[in-house]
Amino acid sequence: MATETGSTVTVGLVFGGCSGEHEVSIRSAQAIARALASGTNVAKYTVLPVYIGKDGQWQAGPEAAAVLAAGVPPQEAASAATPRLRLPQFEQIDAIDIWFPVLHGPNGEDGTVQGLFTLMQQPYVGSGVLGSAVGMDKIAMKMAFAQAGLPQVKYLAVSREEVWSNPCIFPKLCDRIEAELGYPCFVKPANLGSSVGIAKATTRKELEAALDSAASYDRRIIVEAGVVAREVECAILGNGNPRASVPGEITFQSDFYDYDTKYTSGQSQHIIPAQVPEDVAQRVREMAVTAFEAVDAAGIARVDFFYVEATGEVLINEINTLPGFTATSMYPMMWEASGVSFAELVDRLIELGFERTRR
Repeated sequence: MATETGSTVTVGLVFGGCSGEHEVSIRSAQAIARALASGTNVAKYTVLPVYIGKDGQWQAGPEAAAVLAAGVPPQEAASAATPRLRLPQFEQIDAIDIWFPVLHGPNGEDGTVQGLFTLMQQPYVGSGVLGSAVGMDKIAMKMAFAQAGLPQVKYLAVSREEVWSNPCIFPKLCDRIEAELGYPCFVKPANLGSSVGIAKATTRKELEAALDSAASYDRRIIVEAGVVAREVECAILGNGNPRASVPGEITFQSDFYDYDTKYTSGQSQHIIPAQVPEDVAQRVREMAVTAFEAVDAAGIARVDFFYVEATGEVLINEINTLPGFTATSMYPMMWEASGVSFAELVDRLIELGFERTRR
């Protein structure tokens, strides 16, 4: 580790990526870069920005720094990057001591980049291949949660082949969903982050359209029963002995917490700590740690729950192993409310990345 020789640790801050959350990734990376350049972190870390374009091309140094400073992707049309350009080959790569991936969604949060860093025998922040992949795939994730005894809403796993099947099979699939889950229900692609491609269905016609849409995004689809509940979240920090933050709550006026609601200013409100009974808050924290361990996550995660106030039930919704990291994202805000500043948080995450590699 570089600090043992008295020099700073060079952090390869990787952002952008080939997913629908490209722009959010840039904003998260901006916040992390500012945190690494503030307080005591200034003397500890040197940041090397590494930008992955929407075409998959890796860039480091001045080009990446320019994107980070602008806060938006370059205006020029994406090039047809060759397979060779879709690998990190820049000159500064050997100077990187640890990688900090800030890549939300597919091609970054799903174990692919983590596998690359593992092959390179380089330390990195966050979950490994297994934790990332299981946390990304909603069907595998829910199976892991069920095995760990965590209560969930009723759901059904569906394949693209069932949706885009012959006219005899598709109606039977819809019949089964109506019989087992009823309306309203939510149809989600299994492997897309940030509420992309999710639709609420309240009629047969809406269900058919939602399934067709989800199948265009992913070959694995999950359909969940609707529930009248409050949306409560909890942040996790750690490796072998993970800590849970105070829970937070998200409120919104839209029909459900979709992509536009999540990333449009003023569309949702954060309440931290969540105004729930202490026993509910404690259950949320305990279940968040259980979920983190169930998928073999590491370092960082945000776990989302439904709190059914009418019955007192707490149901787990999902885990996010690379949550949004902007200054107004729930993950750093919940830690701020738990006594860990943004700058301390990124410092601790880097330490955890090194710790996990050494073990």
